[in-house]
This record gives sequence, C-alpha cells and structure tokens, in this order.
Amino acid sequence: MKIDMDFKGKKAVITGASSGIGLGYAHEFANRGANLVLVARSAKVLAGVAADIKAVKDVQVETIALDLSNLDSGQKLIEHLEKNKINVDILVNNAGFGTNARVAKEDRKKIQQEIVLNVATLVDLTAAVLPGMLARDYGVIVNIGSTASFQPVPGMAVYAATKAFVRSFTEALWGELDGTNVKALTVNPGATKTEFFVVAGANPAGPLAPVSDVIDATFAALDSKKSKPSIVVGSQNAMMANLSRLAPTKMVIKVAGKLFLHD
Repeated sequence: MKIDMDFKGKKAVITGASSGIGLGYAHEFANRGANLVLVARSAKVLAGVAADIKAVKDVQVETIALDLSNLDSGQKLIEHLEKNKINVDILVNNAGFGTNARVAKEDRKKIQQEIVLNVATLVDLTAAVLPGMLARDYGVIVNIGSTASFQPVPGMAVYAATKAFVRSFTEALWGELDGTNVKALTVNPGATKTEFFVVAGANPAGPLAPVSDVIDATFAALDSKKSKPSIVVGSQNAMMANLSRLAPTKMVIKVAGKLFLHD
C-alpha cells in the first residue's frame, strides 16, 4: 500500500549534496516541501545548488561547506546544527567515495579517509540525531549502501567492506526502531551516473543507471505502508544481489575480482 509521506516543513540534512545522488535527493525533498541543509566540501557549488532550488521552490535552503572525511567532522556538523537550533527530521547520509586498487598498493591516508567518511561519520551523525527524532516521534534516516555490499570485491576491498558495514548497521537500526515513527532505510544502488567511478579510478561493470532511479526507489520505499530495512535499486541488481548470497563464496569473489582487480 502506498501512502505518500508528508515532508512539508520538515528539515532534511543531506550530505554529499553538491552532485549526483545527493543533489537528486535535495531536489526531490524540496519538491515535497522540505527545508534543506545541504552539506558538501565546496561552498561555491553548494551556493549554486541552493540558488537553483530556491528559484523554483518556496523552501529554506541552508548550506554548510565541510569535509566529512575528517574524524571530527561529524561533531563539527552537529555543533553547527545545535548552535543554529536546527532539529533534524530527515538525515540522508549520502557522502562517500571508493578507491580501486589492490590493498597493498592503496594510499593509506586515502583509505583512512574513505573509512571515516563512509562509516565513522555516517554512524556519528546517525547516533547524534536519533535521540531528537525519538523524542519527537518522527524521523527518517536514509543511508546509502551499494550493491557492492553483497559480496567481497577484490580491487575495491575497502569500499565494499564499508558498504557492507552500512547495510548491516542500518538494518540493525531498523530493528531497534521497530514500533516507533522513526524510519531507517539502506538504499543500495548499482552503477549510477555520478562522479563515483571517476573519483575511484574504476570502470563500471555495466551500463550506468540514472540518478532518478535511486531517488524514485527511495521514495517508493519511504511512501510504502510496509517499512523496509533495505532496498536494492533495480530488478537486475536485486537479482544479482540475491545470487551472490546463494553462490559459492569463492566463485563470487573471483567473478567480482575479474571486474575490478587490476595491476
């Protein structure tokens, strides 16, 4: 059963909001009347996004330029929100990146930032906003996973492991929130038309889906009367995710390695 959630006047904090999937969420939450707090590294790009949204939608748009790959960045963001008396009704933990190299050849500083951004900051922000959501008995937390979370991926070992963490963490959180009006959802896209593969230095294994597929799937899940802990974007991706759970682990690892492992 479909029941559109009412986001009008709610405050949505979206990380990684300057491009790609985060930008898609910013526009859709604005379409639904939510006021926005957009977080990304570039103040200039965020200012442009805010201007574009406010030109067509009567919503508030605040921007925070912050690099969330530093260990204390989650605390800095929370302090900013508290100082400005911003109650977070919706949190979209979208910011993240991947690297494509053998672990022995990885830049250790870069993979540390990858783990902090993809895992530590996501958990810190989630834990920080949850008490307020529970006190108000309303909240939505969307954490961006990946189809890479369903199997180990040689060549992208760190990225796949961080996304497996995100999916497990968010699904457990969904269980903790059962019986409340606070929702937790893991969204697991496959290869999507964003800057991800350029940043990772990897080639996609197949065609890239539009960002709109991720946004549409997310809101279909949020609008559903039946709460879900996790979704996979795209029927083919869902089929492959299920197959990876059923197939022998050695075979799954070898197939994934052929796609992303290189010297």
